[in-house]
Amino acid sequence: MDLVELKDIRLTLGKGAARTEILKGIDLTVGADESLAILGPSGSGKSSLMAVMSGLEQASAGEARLLGRDMGTLDEDALARLRGRDIGIILQNFQLLPTMTALENVRVPMELAGASDAEERASKELARVGLADRLGHYPSQLSGGEQQRVAIARATAPRPRLLLADEPTGNLDGATGAAIIDLLFSRASDAGAGFIVITHDPALAERAGRIIRMRDGMLDAA
Repeated sequence: MDLVELKDIRLTLGKGAARTEILKGIDLTVGADESLAILGPSGSGKSSLMAVMSGLEQASAGEARLLGRDMGTLDEDALARLRGRDIGIILQNFQLLPTMTALENVRVPMELAGASDAEERASKELARVGLADRLGHYPSQLSGGEQQRVAIARATAPRPRLLLADEPTGNLDGATGAAIIDLLFSRASDAGAGFIVITHDPALAERAGRIIRMRDGMLDAA
């Protein structure tokens, strides 16, 4: 079964004179265990595409299937359960809760999803990303690279079938970003998850098994 199936996906925002077509007829299929990079400049629609394929944004037209489920037939609760169980999402601004420790940021979402071994899995995943000695630290006590490692652990600890990363190195310096790239591909491979990364960085895109280029809301295979 394919992880993602998009057919003639269109996304339009605004009304009247402010109406803007963001996605313009996207067709894309991503298979199990595949690594895909979506490469393109800022404003090309990459993040909007990720939002649609993860169910965070509803397409204006077209058919979007995630893990075999027609997202057009799922309500917000069903989409949230699907993401919590089978999808890991990593964003460039980390999205860590500042009042929670590294361990809590990874553990609590799994507890909310019903995992009985959330504490053990969170601890092990943080150790795998090199943060075994940072479990009790708050985000403000961590470097940018360490915060992104927590975000990676949070995404991979539930053992998702699909891992999505949107500009995961955008807020990091070159050396730290290179280490995070290595870690992302390693954790996706170890988890046996499909991996889609959205980036404007050709060096990051080249690590993927397939590259799709995006411009002005449309895709071109490369």
